[in-house]
Amino acid sequence: MSKKRGLSLDEKREKMLQIFYESQDFFLLKELEKSGPKKGVISQSVKDVIQSLVDDDLVFKDKIGTSVYFWSLPSCAGNQLRNIQKKLDSDLQSCKKRYVEVIDQCNVLKKGREESDEREEALAELKAIEYKYNELKAEMGQYADNDPATIEAMKEAIEVAHASANRWTDNIFTLRQWCSNNFPQAKEQLDHLYNEVGITDDFDYLELPAVLPSGPGGD
Repeated sequence: MSKKRGLSLDEKREKMLQIFYESQDFFLLKELEKSGPKKGVISQSVKDVIQSLVDDDLVFKDKIGTSVYFWSLPSCAGNQLRNIQKKLDSDLQSCKKRYVEVIDQCNVLKKGREESDEREEALAELKAIEYKYNELKAEMGQYADNDPATIEAMKEAIEVAHASANRWTDNIFTLRQWCSNNFPQAKEQLDHLYNEVGITDDFDYLELPAVLPSGPGGD
């Protein structure tokens, strides 16, 4: 024997509205959860169904004291549905008007673009120009590293890095001198530590090499 199909959300909404319309009374949520199963709506889903009806202004609620009451009258629902229909009719008219405007714009844009041999030739020429443009653009990209602005930016980046490196070198010399003054008895251990981290006797400030020209026309 096949299992009975459950109610859809729309069917549940209709069943719960029937409770309001038949009684034309006010209900607490607990009362609706008890009445729902009599209409085939399980109590666990009553709250969500009622909330969906409230969201659509088909059921109204208000707090009186500490309790929240729900109600709905056929006349209220009818007015709500008429308002919805009125809005949809207005939207439909606006869409129809906009559709006519778009069709008119399309017809205007088509003028002068009728198919012809001259148009086909012009489109073919435009396509060839676009292809050549993309080729030249790709070729220019290959020479981007030689762009004066790029070279100048690289030069500035090197100068910043050079200044930072020498600033840290100065910090290292200061720290090394401080260690020597405060821990003279640990000279051997300190020298060994310096060598391990790369601070050897030839450790010194960096000189900025002239690896980039100063700009167009520079040496």
